[in-house]
Amino acid sequence: MAEVNQGRRGARIEGDFVVFLIGARLDKLHPIRSLRDLGGMRSMPYMLKYLTQHPEKGLLGYETHGLMNVQYWRSFEHLERFARDESDPHLEVWRRYWKRVGRDPRSGIWHETFLVRDGEYEAIYGNMPAHGLAKATEVVPLGADSSARRRLRRVTS
Repeated sequence: MAEVNQGRRGARIEGDFVVFLIGARLDKLHPIRSLRDLGGMRSMPYMLKYLTQHPEKGLLGYETHGLMNVQYWRSFEHLERFARDESDPHLEVWRRYWKRVGRDPRSGIWHETFLVRDGEYEAIYGNMPAHGLAKATEVVPLGADSSARRRLRRVTS
């Protein structure tokens, strides 16, 4: 089990970054077929292992929650380059999915991309192991006077 950071903690990252949410929907009657549709052995776990082994690709970290995961990327350019590069594992899996499934509703995929500007994020963790953005970047202690407004660098009106 991961070490619990006692007290209030936050996450620190310098510069802009990207939060990428991605998930899938399986056909309840044919889950094995859906998993094959989604890439089988070359699916998300394989791609995440590949990205972890190649930090120069720009993935800072990720967490998986069932059929959805949250990914933290250094930049949109890194994410886009990985998605489009013929030598990386994503493009072939994506093409096979659309060739195999097309508009058939038997399985589904989705993603959402958020571009986060430097300093325009807030992450707080109370008595938690490194989690989310802090796990992908750096865990930092928060002072007793820390507030969401201050962490977001918003000026009080």
